[in-house]
Amino acid sequence: MAKRARQIVIDKELLHLTQEERHRQWAARVEAVIFASSEPVTRKALERVVGEDCDIEAIIEEIRESLGGRPYELVAVAGGWQHRTRPEFADVIHASGTANAPPADLTDHQALVLMTIGYFQPVTRAEISKIFGREVSRDTIATLRQLGFLASGPRSPTPGAPYTYITTPAFLTAFGFDTLRDLPDAEMLEDAGLLTRKLPVDDFVEPELEDDDD
Repeated sequence: MAKRARQIVIDKELLHLTQEERHRQWAARVEAVIFASSEPVTRKALERVVGEDCDIEAIIEEIRESLGGRPYELVAVAGGWQHRTRPEFADVIHASGTANAPPADLTDHQALVLMTIGYFQPVTRAEISKIFGREVSRDTIATLRQLGFLASGPRSPTPGAPYTYITTPAFLTAFGFDTLRDLPDAEMLEDAGLLTRKLPVDDFVEPELEDDDD
């Protein structure tokens, strides 16, 4: 018989403490939870350990200010907060040989497909292929799904009702975005010729729709 996870009940309100003492205790709890987590910590998770009067955003700012001279910082990622090493120390960490492996060793093509889906989601494989002007294979989509960066979106209203694709919180976490609004400016990428929906239609071959194209 599987063991149930032990439910721990804590005093969130701390009404026996002064307002200043409560704030210090709540701040310590917020910092401890974020520090201990390997994933971004959401506001909902933090609300489980602090009282209703706790100003979580103010505490986050206090923590950020306290880390001003440290080689790591508290950043907003994927709708939560996470401690991350400052970018200027990336070469030092890699040189030490202690750096964690990157989340995925994507090819340029896979990265561009992923970025395209990030901008135009929910989007079908046929629509992605139109953007590229050539067919984007099911293998490419499958690889991005296996890495946890993509998920199935709603069915498209187009004939055949193919699946659409959307990015996941893992995509935001891996690439350091808080929300999709943090993606680079699409117009700038279009000006650089890296992203466009205006590729020549004559060069496009419509991919065959398959029942299991999900």
